[in-house]
Amino acid sequence: MSHPDAVVAGAGPAGAVAALVLARAGHRVQLLDDGGPNRGRPAVKIGEFLPPAVRPLLADLGLLDGFLAAGHPVSTGTYAAWGSPRLHGRSHLFDPYGHGWHLDRLRFDAFLRDAAVAAGAELRQARVLERLAHGPVVVRERGRTTRLPARWVVDATGRRCVIGRRGGHRRRQDRLVAAYVVLPERGLEARTLVEAAANGWWYTTRIPAGRLVAHLTDTDLVDPALRTPRGFREALGRTVHVRRRVAGHETDPTPVPRWAPAHGLRLEPCAGPGWVAAGDAALAFDPLSSQGILTALHTGARAGRAVAGCLADEARAGAALADYAAFLDGIAAAYRHNHAHAYGQERRWPLSPFWRRRGQELRHDARW
Repeated sequence: MSHPDAVVAGAGPAGAVAALVLARAGHRVQLLDDGGPNRGRPAVKIGEFLPPAVRPLLADLGLLDGFLAAGHPVSTGTYAAWGSPRLHGRSHLFDPYGHGWHLDRLRFDAFLRDAAVAAGAELRQARVLERLAHGPVVVRERGRTTRLPARWVVDATGRRCVIGRRGGHRRRQDRLVAAYVVLPERGLEARTLVEAAANGWWYTTRIPAGRLVAHLTDTDLVDPALRTPRGFREALGRTVHVRRRVAGHETDPTPVPRWAPAHGLRLEPCAGPGWVAAGDAALAFDPLSSQGILTALHTGARAGRAVAGCLADEARAGAALADYAAFLDGIAAAYRHNHAHAYGQERRWPLSPFWRRRGQELRHDARW
């Protein structure tokens, strides 16, 4: 496949689904993966939850049976101490789509890539560096820099947004960052627990690698001690409910905390001549939403359909991209509303810089 119709840059959920859709539409597709089976992909990533609402999408893509057969751990709901010191539960028992899942992310991503390849996409181990003005994509492959010609490119490079950031402007919602560790799992509790604190919030959840414990705050509010195992453990000890959930880990060594960006990002415009962005490259969400992977799947599928439409009828390319942009606008508007509502429920620390900033954002309806 020396001259593909489309190159999909990034083989995470958004990219794999975009390649799947394009291949099924009969187009020649190259799916670019920026490493081997594990290189460049940490075993643990912030945002491993897949909500029940993913079922119809996976069914529409013909992936539901295979996904269910993979046996990802079930999530039965959440607990939250938010807006009150009391812990409140929300069960998936009454969700029309059933329960959610705590993903084994490596297996899930591999499942999607395999589906794209089975549909006819060509998987290449290459890292995208840029897209030239006249169309070719510059990649690093097997130690060499090469150019890949393609009529269309899907930017699914995540927050790197390698292609989209050259053609659009990225709006940053805030300065949220996550510090997290993974401890051995000693219990059977399948619900995620969220707890608000004076300078941010915490959550813990069960994942295949153990128990994930994360603290989220703004980058300029990070206590330097939080970067050390001892400091993280002491900060964890000042929580109420999260501390109880990890009881029994007192003798376990605390790993050096890892860090991940967690702020909202939006790319405008989300598409241009010969390119379209999907997943975190187009829209990245605060982890409080628990919608990151679901949104990646939705935007990947819609981006694939938009590019397929452009390839099928170049005269309709503008309309196809406008429809895709309107779709992303709808997702962003819903997220903005839900984000404001969620943070607006917590009013216990009005003098805290972290919560004061969220209140100011609500009052001024900051554009994002």
